[in-house]
Amino acid sequence: MELDGWQPALDAAARLLERARREGARVIHVVNDGGEGTPYDIRAEIGQIHPSVAPADGESVVVKQAPDAFHGTDLGQLVDEAGRGDLVIAGFMTHMCVAFTAQGAFLRGNRPTVVADACATRALPVAGKEVDAHGVHLSALATIADLYGVVVAGQEDIG
Repeated sequence: MELDGWQPALDAAARLLERARREGARVIHVVNDGGEGTPYDIRAEIGQIHPSVAPADGESVVVKQAPDAFHGTDLGQLVDEAGRGDLVIAGFMTHMCVAFTAQGAFLRGNRPTVVADACATRALPVAGKEVDAHGVHLSALATIADLYGVVVAGQEDIG
C-alpha cells in the first residue's frame, strides 16, 4: 500500500533525524511487525526501516505489534530512561501509529510533539465514500492537537 506524500514526508523525517542527532537528542526508532508475509513483515525488505532514517549505532529500536508504540513494548522505559517528558513523533501512518502513539504518550504523562510534514497516510473509505489522504492526515493531526499534544508544520517549528 502506497501512502500519499510518502517521499516528501520521508525526506522531512530524515532532516528531523539529522537535527536530533546533531543536537544530541535521544533517538528511539519504532518499527511495526505485522507478522510474516504481511506488508509489515520486518524480516522482509518491505517491513524494514528505510535507509534514509535507519538507526545509527547506539540508537534503540522498538518493535511493536499495535498502533500505540507504548503498548506491549519497552518504549515507556526507554523514554523514562532518557529523563525527558517531551517527545517528538514522526512517521507513517498519521491516522494510525502516529496518532495512537501520541495518545499513548499523553496518557502516560509525556508531552508529544508531532511533526506534520514528516508524517504521511493514505485515503480511507468510510460509509461508502472515500476520504482523501490529505483529509485523513489533517483529521488525525487535528485530533492530536485538540488534546494529546502539539502539532508543528515542520521541524523548523520546534524550539
